[in-house]
Amino acid sequence: MNIIRTNVALMHEIDKISEVAGYLWEKGWAERNGGNISVNVTECITNEIKSLPSLVPAIPLPLQFDYLRGNYFYVTGTGKRMRYVAKAPFEHGSIIRINDEGNAYGIVAENPVMPTSELPSHLSMHNYMREIGKGIQVVLHTHPTDLIALSHSKKFLEEGAMARILWSMIPESRIVVPRGIGIIPYEIPGTLELAAATIRQLDKHDVVLWEKHGVLCVGDDIVETFDAIDTLSKSAQIYLTARQAGFDPQGMTDEQLDALVPVFNLPV
Repeated sequence: MNIIRTNVALMHEIDKISEVAGYLWEKGWAERNGGNISVNVTECITNEIKSLPSLVPAIPLPLQFDYLRGNYFYVTGTGKRMRYVAKAPFEHGSIIRINDEGNAYGIVAENPVMPTSELPSHLSMHNYMREIGKGIQVVLHTHPTDLIALSHSKKFLEEGAMARILWSMIPESRIVVPRGIGIIPYEIPGTLELAAATIRQLDKHDVVLWEKHGVLCVGDDIVETFDAIDTLSKSAQIYLTARQAGFDPQGMTDEQLDALVPVFNLPV
């Protein structure tokens, strides 16, 4: 009996990851092997799974992750396409376990698929969020065409400018992404420098835009995390559609946006 496939709670999480991977491909946000996903699945891990040996020798990590000791993650594989993750998540990703020292990991299921090269960056974010008591489960990175396009304009990179314009396009943007968007000036993809800059923004935001690169979002649920990016993408589409039609969209006023705060109990 396959103790992974018969674990209902775990397979429910894997199914949601597959669902979102399919959406990322269908949206055109996951060209080639673009983007990556990591989900903390520790709560789904049984003693039987804990007894599984690693499929590979322990792999050292470049940093110490004290708040992830003994944690389990589903992570998409290095060089893997989201369109294939959607169809076969265990052939294009794997479940890893962080060792009890927090400085290495093993692969416990189902195939020895090496995690994304951005694993240290993902773990840095998971570790930091647990350190400050937020305990997010999901780190999702993808390449939304419209949001990246906006990052090529300096006016959208000014503090608060991106969030203000996108919030004003449709009320749901303020409701679904109430903490706005952090902006990271261009950094080489996959570096720990980019991860460190992102972590600084996660103090204030759940969604971060990497200039000329893509979006990263953290959250408690992979579907909700996708939905946050999707909502911002819809706002960007409305803005760009209006501009293509030859006019500047009026947008919601500050008063209209502020009126949403008490109704939906939004942070200010």
